This record gives sequence, structure tokens and C-alpha cells, in this order.
Amino acid sequence: MATLYRAALDDLSRVFDRIDDGLVDRAVEEIARARRIALYGVGREGLQIKGFCMRLFHLGRDAAMVGDMTTPHIGDGDLLVVSAGPGYFSTVAALMAVAKRDGARTLVVTAQPDGECARAADLALIVPAQTMADDRGAETSVLPMGSLYEGAQYVLFEVMILKLRARLGVTPETMRAAHTNLE
Repeated sequence: MATLYRAALDDLSRVFDRIDDGLVDRAVEEIARARRIALYGVGREGLQIKGFCMRLFHLGRDAAMVGDMTTPHIGDGDLLVVSAGPGYFSTVAALMAVAKRDGARTLVVTAQPDGECARAADLALIVPAQTMADDRGAETSVLPMGSLYEGAQYVLFEVMILKLRARLGVTPETMRAAHTNLE
């Protein structure tokens, strides 16, 4: 069993050896400058985006998941953050079009820099990891389907929160105080 854990961690390590830290920093700046942040993802990518949204809230950001009843109208000065690992989801493309039409900027997290959603975004944050778009062949991760991408998202989003915390001057105590007491 230890070899499977090691293989999975090695796969994740290779993702972060290849990630463009300049793009990560640009994404952090986009989020830091945004007045409101709406986030969206489907499937397991959506679960990672929800965790990211929660941490943004802990940082004191005005962040909401698209589809929640409390998601505000977004427009000028706002940011839509979406995930489209394989490069395209029809719902992601449609939401990006609405956000852009109403003046919001768009940030797509994806593994496919040439994907339709990446080309349409104001900023594409490329996570160089296997998704279901490329999970067949000799050079695949030990993790199934898009799990490498989704696991990389978790680590990436937590590191982005650390960068945002420093950028915004938020203390760990302030983040902890924003955590729910209704668990």
C-alpha cells in the first residue's frame, strides 16, 4: 500500500514542479482586487471550488458559490472563478458569458490551456495535471480519471489562501474567528 501513496504523492509533486508560479500570483492578485467573488465548478472540481470559497470567506472576502440562494449579482469590479479541468463544460462557458456581459472579470482554473473556457477567460490558471480529458495512454497518473487534477486543486487553493492571507494582512486568528460555530 505504501507504494500507492508514494506514487500518488509523486504525481502531485510533478504537477507543482511544472506549475507557473507567475500565473498563481496573477490569480491571487485578481482575487485580492475583486469586490465580490462568485465561484463555480462541477462534480469533484466543484467540491474543491466550494472549499476554496469557504476559505475566501474565512479571509473576510465577499465570496459565494453560484447556485446558492445568497449569491449576489456580479458586475464591474467583481470576479467569477470557475473550474474547467478538461477545458470545457457548457455550464462554465455559459456562466462566463453572463459574467463578462455584465462587466465582471473571469478566472478559469484548468488543465487545458487551449480549451474553449481558457481562451474565453480574462485569466487562465493552468494546473498541469491529468483530467478525464487525458486519462488514457501510457503516461497516466496512478490516480483514476481526474483525481490528480482535483487533488492538485486542493493543494493549490490552500497555497493561494496563504498568499492571499499575507497579501491582505489577515491573521490566522481572524480567519479562525470567521469560522462557523454551528458545527
